[in-house]
Amino acid sequence: MVRGVLNCLPANHVRLLFAAMETSSVLSDDEYDIISEPGRRLSLDSSCDYGFDHFELREPPPSADAQDRFESTRWSANEVQQYIQKSLAPGLSLTETRNRKIRIYVDGPFDDFDVGAALKLRQAKMAFPSVHLIVGVFSDETLQQNDYMSTRPGVERAEIMRHCRWVDEVIKDAPWELTCRFLKDRAIDFVALDEGTSVDPSCHKARVRAYDELQKHGKVIKTRRTVGLVSQLPRLLIPSPSPSQRATPTLTFSRSLPNPTAESD
Repeated sequence: MVRGVLNCLPANHVRLLFAAMETSSVLSDDEYDIISEPGRRLSLDSSCDYGFDHFELREPPPSADAQDRFESTRWSANEVQQYIQKSLAPGLSLTETRNRKIRIYVDGPFDDFDVGAALKLRQAKMAFPSVHLIVGVFSDETLQQNDYMSTRPGVERAEIMRHCRWVDEVIKDAPWELTCRFLKDRAIDFVALDEGTSVDPSCHKARVRAYDELQKHGKVIKTRRTVGLVSQLPRLLIPSPSPSQRATPTLTFSRSLPNPTAESD
């Protein structure tokens, strides 16, 4: 029977099994789970594997400076959920979502991924007791078609999002305008939007109209913007020098060069 089990395991898992047996004659429950179920995702809090009521997100604590500067770093999961509750459709409460994982979607170019974007994703991830957070990244072609100049290629922008601690899934070629059909095909429960997105001049009008339509169907939850970012402060404009002010490169010599045609004394 043991031989049959070993034959079913990949070679690297068999080596892991024998390595563990060399260090200890008895495997702990966790070690057995890793070997027997290599595809299983273990969490730091084992209660996450069996139910969502005690789901707890783990993150390094923010620095004192960050907490002083960005209020959104201080919000706990409960505080985020209490705020999200206000944007839910009438008759829907957080209690009704405790027994399943909620799929939330956030889209954008993510060309300039800053603290504000990261803290928005944090709120989206904490919006319900258990969340599968999907991030849609616009492709280079989509941005070009909508007159958006990107400084990073799509593969880099998607890879940046893949390494964000809050993100569970990345869609590389996200649609510019969201529809209820897209949400249904992806089994998405809600789209997370920052407050004020509908009046934000930097947000394309076609995207705003699509968001407004989703909101009519109760598919939008609101996150709070992070204020105090450097990108939100007015930038000092330094005028470019005029042509007459630009330095012109010149060749200088410390002494005069000898004349090769001159006759030597």
